[in-house]
Amino acid sequence: MTLGDMFEALVLGLVEGLTEFIPVSSTAHLLLLGHFMGFQSTGRTFEVLIQLGAVLAILTVYFERFVRVARQLPTNPGARRFVLGVVVAFLPAAVIGAFAHGFIKGVLFETPALICATLIFGGVVLLFIDKVVPEPRYNNAMGLPLPVALKIGFWQCLAMIPGMSRSGSTIVGGMLMGVDKRAAAEFSFFLALPTMLGAFAYDLYKNRNALSLDDGLLIAIGFVAAFCAAVVVVRSLLDFVSRHGYKPFGWWRIAVGIAGLIGLALVG
Repeated sequence: MTLGDMFEALVLGLVEGLTEFIPVSSTAHLLLLGHFMGFQSTGRTFEVLIQLGAVLAILTVYFERFVRVARQLPTNPGARRFVLGVVVAFLPAAVIGAFAHGFIKGVLFETPALICATLIFGGVVLLFIDKVVPEPRYNNAMGLPLPVALKIGFWQCLAMIPGMSRSGSTIVGGMLMGVDKRAAAEFSFFLALPTMLGAFAYDLYKNRNALSLDDGLLIAIGFVAAFCAAVVVVRSLLDFVSRHGYKPFGWWRIAVGIAGLIGLALVG
């Protein structure tokens, strides 16, 4: 391991933290940037495991709210419904992800052209989403009906295709079912916790015998960088979305996808 490897891990960690919770696909950004930087992690574990660093930012920012929910679980039906809603929304990705893990990591993660195409497609969807979504019926991310939460969970499964974006899929799905754009983004935050904790644990277990100490150090660097960057994003994203909507992210996705295709055509 060289200083160059450590610098690349730092850059990729910052990119992960900056993009995990906005609908631009952090995985796509990591895979494309890593492709052009020549960064190759063991079993693609780096790209999965550092996502937990970003997700821990949710615990930091929403710590008081989570403590309050935990205290109210025995007596408050609303608190129990919120926890059950997140669990229900998590289940589709947990089941499908476990069965499709090999295909996702071995095929989809290794197809940069597909990643660029899905970035562009998702960008076009975001540009038009505000025009086609129904009038919001739900504006509280912690009070969504269980059927709505489950449907959002199925939408999240689209993110198993790199470039589709976990947050983008859940936000778009929520808005199409009448969830306010701010509440949809916040529920996407909450759903990230079990989803990425599960992905972290499963991927670490699958690759436990392949990882070296050098891999562990690079993952630690990326993990910390992702956490620090994500805290900034989580604290500011909801206000940004309330003011500007999702079109800026749509244009960004299209620009990155086109740049990626040009780069692949020029340098492979």
